[in-house]
Amino acid sequence: MSTLRFHAIKESLAYKPVKIEEVERRSEIFGKNVFNMKTMRQYLTKDAFVGVENAVQFGKKIDRNIADQVASSMKDWALAKGVTHYTHWFQPLTGATAEKHDAFFETVGDDLAIEQFGGSQLVQQEPDASSFPNGGIRNTFEARGYTAWDPTSPAFIYGTTLCIPTIFVAYTGEALDYKTPLLRALQAVDTAATAVCKYFDKNVKKVTSSLGWEQEYFLIDKTLAASRPDIMLTGRTLLGHTSAKGQQLDDHYFGSIPNRALNFMRELEKECMLLGIPVKTRHNEVAPNQFEVAPIFEEANLAVDHNSLLMDIMGRIASKHNFKVLFHEKPFAGVNGSGKHNNWSLSTDTGVNLLAPGKTPMSSLQFLTFFVNTIKAVHKHEALLRAVIASASNDHRLGANEAPPAIISVFIGEQLKKVLEELEGVTKGKLSPQEKTELKLNVVGKIPDVLLDNTDRNRTSPFAFTGNKFEFRAVGSMANCGNPMTVLNTIVAKQLKDFKKEVDALIDKKDLKKDEAVFNVLREYIKSTKDVLFEGNSYGEAWEAEAKKRGLSNSKSTPEALKASISKETVSLFKEMNVMSEIETKARYEIEVEAYVMHIQIESRVLADIARNNIVPTAVKYQNVLIENVKGLKEIFDKNFKNVAREQITLIEEISNHIEGINSNVTKMIDERRNANKLLEMDKRAEAYSKKVMPFFDEIRYHCDKLELLVDDEIWPLTKYRELLFTR
Repeated sequence: MSTLRFHAIKESLAYKPVKIEEVERRSEIFGKNVFNMKTMRQYLTKDAFVGVENAVQFGKKIDRNIADQVASSMKDWALAKGVTHYTHWFQPLTGATAEKHDAFFETVGDDLAIEQFGGSQLVQQEPDASSFPNGGIRNTFEARGYTAWDPTSPAFIYGTTLCIPTIFVAYTGEALDYKTPLLRALQAVDTAATAVCKYFDKNVKKVTSSLGWEQEYFLIDKTLAASRPDIMLTGRTLLGHTSAKGQQLDDHYFGSIPNRALNFMRELEKECMLLGIPVKTRHNEVAPNQFEVAPIFEEANLAVDHNSLLMDIMGRIASKHNFKVLFHEKPFAGVNGSGKHNNWSLSTDTGVNLLAPGKTPMSSLQFLTFFVNTIKAVHKHEALLRAVIASASNDHRLGANEAPPAIISVFIGEQLKKVLEELEGVTKGKLSPQEKTELKLNVVGKIPDVLLDNTDRNRTSPFAFTGNKFEFRAVGSMANCGNPMTVLNTIVAKQLKDFKKEVDALIDKKDLKKDEAVFNVLREYIKSTKDVLFEGNSYGEAWEAEAKKRGLSNSKSTPEALKASISKETVSLFKEMNVMSEIETKARYEIEVEAYVMHIQIESRVLADIARNNIVPTAVKYQNVLIENVKGLKEIFDKNFKNVAREQITLIEEISNHIEGINSNVTKMIDERRNANKLLEMDKRAEAYSKKVMPFFDEIRYHCDKLELLVDDEIWPLTKYRELLFTR
């Protein structure tokens, strides 16, 4: 066994888990380190509190005097908790969070100093915009960018730092983060959905988008991970033969959580409670050492912030427990990868979930309106939804018979499907009193019977209705939820806007009553969206053929899928809904394409390095041992040695073949990478990496993994799957 691998396993086995004492109830510590409404009531003046409340509830601007008051109170609260620094906490287009810490400390002359934090520091800071992905919006010599306070997401204390959630924009005003377009999309869906709600309840003044994410992840021993260059540099294993035992026995899923992992979870949950992240669920996932954490639903903007914060916290706490947490969608071959299901719904300020079946004909009609319009939005923009989940890492998961396929379809269940079929048969135009009664009894009257568990779930569906929400299952575990939530809320906002225009037109031009007009429009939507509804096995080849007939897109790779994100329809959509300008939309495309290229480039370089500098020398070393063995057998058995050493000679030949396979394919891969790098247009370069460079990954891995089975375990240089996945 290689020295590095030996010591890694030794340290892993010697590790003693950290014990976590749980004394306080979760409810007692929830939000203790958050400057939330409860805390603000205690620290802010009445005027300041009302100012913040109006900003959160109605989007009103906070004036400078109020900002100064909030900053002063926020500083006093933070200092009382031992805080020394503050930072604007934002989410640039790197996929990670960013922060620059400044001390409250200020000198005032005469060797005196004070703790100072005013409204100007709270409201705005200036990080370097050229050093973050910007898609050409900023040049290197144009460094100025701004972070601006987002009062809808409360400040929090992490360690000894006050973190203030902010947006991040360029000096010229374009968004350079995930939060800014999300906030615009949430405003758009609020406006559009509220207008539609007025058909059913005049008292509705605001509609909020909610999100409940389900974060899947792997925990592996930190010292074992450090012995794998591929894990450390790419977040996944680029080679490694599957373990004899994987997930075949289904014994890990929902099984007893290992003590060491449970201790990590307990500390994570405690930190989450302090930070107001309402985590509720924890369990083993399907693959060995794979787990899931999920919270109670929250307003979408806050939920996105909490998920980004959670991923950062998980990494830090995992390290304390000698774990490395892997968020990559496919860190190990042969076992399930990880996703981040985004459960989405819309709720009114009157306390109604618009995607929950109602108990009266009017509330049932309201449910049908938002239900059908969501399906219509997905059908119209299915290629864009595919684009927003595209990434180099998620490509490994999508369509791998463990996660939703690359084809976007909607699952609604047999009962709701029958309801829509009956609604489709409603007479077009004005309805007689008898027809109205029959309609409400036969169609709308059935909706109250739709329960959360009245239909089986379809885990193969990328977008499924699950009783009172839609579950966007295709989102990858590494993704920032802000991206898919921006797109989903935007397309639904646009659809609701168009729906209202059509309904109003029928009321005005054809003198139809409101419910008649609504039924007429929904009826046409149901007819036109049948192609996106699918109740069967989305993994099957038959569905691919059927989806093609229906005209649904089936983009197999990220470069192919991303094209939909800059189509004329997409650019027009974001511009009309005031979510992103054409410059912002195209900049994001450039960033995502370049990120794809960089990820594949890094992986190819790491793979070539490991294959040639670790695997091949080890194989040659073992081959030399076999050659010496054959020489010894020849001395002993002379002419008969070939029969005696037949297996050793065959093994030597096999090793030679695999060494040749590695070296030749690595050389070809490097040549293709050089050719790709010569392409000036980034989209063509991405396509070349996808079609020309990546195919060699499997070829090189095949030969390396075969050698793992042939070479003496004592000298194999890399920690194996059985050690990574089954060390407790």
